[in-house]
Amino acid sequence: MHDRVNPNLQQAETAGERIVPLDRARTFITLSVVLYHAAINYTYFGQGGDRMHWLGFDLVALFNDSYFMSCMFFISGLFVPASLARRGASGYLGRRALRLGVPYIVSIFVIMPIAYYRYYVAEDQFTTVWERMITTGPWPSGSAWFLGVLLIFDLFAALAWTLAPRTIPALGRLAGTLLRAPLTGFAVFLVLANAAYLPPHLGFGDGLWFMPGHFPLPLQASRALLYPTFFIAGIAIGAAGLRTGPFSQDGALVQRWAVWFGLSYGCYGLILLLAYAHHNWIADFDSPPLWWRAAYGCTVASFCASMAFGVPTFFLRWARATLSLMDRMQPSAYGIYLLHFLPLLWLQYLVFDPAWPAAVKFAIVLVGTLFVSWGAAALLRRVPLVARII
Repeated sequence: MHDRVNPNLQQAETAGERIVPLDRARTFITLSVVLYHAAINYTYFGQGGDRMHWLGFDLVALFNDSYFMSCMFFISGLFVPASLARRGASGYLGRRALRLGVPYIVSIFVIMPIAYYRYYVAEDQFTTVWERMITTGPWPSGSAWFLGVLLIFDLFAALAWTLAPRTIPALGRLAGTLLRAPLTGFAVFLVLANAAYLPPHLGFGDGLWFMPGHFPLPLQASRALLYPTFFIAGIAIGAAGLRTGPFSQDGALVQRWAVWFGLSYGCYGLILLLAYAHHNWIADFDSPPLWWRAAYGCTVASFCASMAFGVPTFFLRWARATLSLMDRMQPSAYGIYLLHFLPLLWLQYLVFDPAWPAAVKFAIVLVGTLFVSWGAAALLRRVPLVARII
């Protein structure tokens, strides 16, 4: 095995046995995604399309949007070394193509066109709109973009496993130092996060997205280096062993879960302060000065790093806590992520005209989206082939 990691990575993390606290962490991130998408239509300063809005939803949207995708890539990376050790590179890629590639194709050709048809329902027939999306665009990806980008990252991980077999074990040994010096290790991660985010943020801003033609595989330019950095960081910690390394339940990182959360909420407070300064103290809103953009970029990157450690370690520290609703939802969490855009956009459409308070509309959209997508995912998982995928 070319000295890959821990005796066969603890028999490939006990032959794929699930780690419940990390499952809870992934479910939590899924809920954060749904919460963000339900709130954003009713934000005051954001992308809200409804005439009813509330400033509190800006706080919800800003909190979630600032961290959850980087955390998602980080958590995804945690499981890569054990899966590669268990399946080998070809088996790993085949499994990822099934789990990510198939849902991505179904999402961009079926789920997203049906979801986004709500914007065109008064203009044209669905088949006409669908053909126009595919041929000329815009062709929305919704939340499916993550699947396509993650599949590309997985491809590079498998290539590294095959062509440079010492790379991932070396990352694991570096991550293993977190057991001895967790604060120093986190400081290094903080520097890497800032180095990955700050230059693209200053160069491109946060509004530019890279997209190959009109094909629905967008990537936010300012985070084009942040996401692979967090994915690699997750691989490094996973390569140190999830059961015996830094993320072991009695490990140094987990014991300091409150430190990571304290840092993350401190960073979020600074984000709010900088946002307030942007709206009230900076004369040219569209062109804030370099000091502000640099400060905001450093704060966001630090917030991402703190939450990437904070979310998994919180659930690992409180592994024995009873979270029955989350545990029941966990098998369907991936399906909820894939399907939630469909009920979400149509529920927003159905409550658009009434002059109900923003909180009422948000509650209807959030609860309806969550339970419709959860119910649909649970039903689909009764089909054996679908259950293998989601």
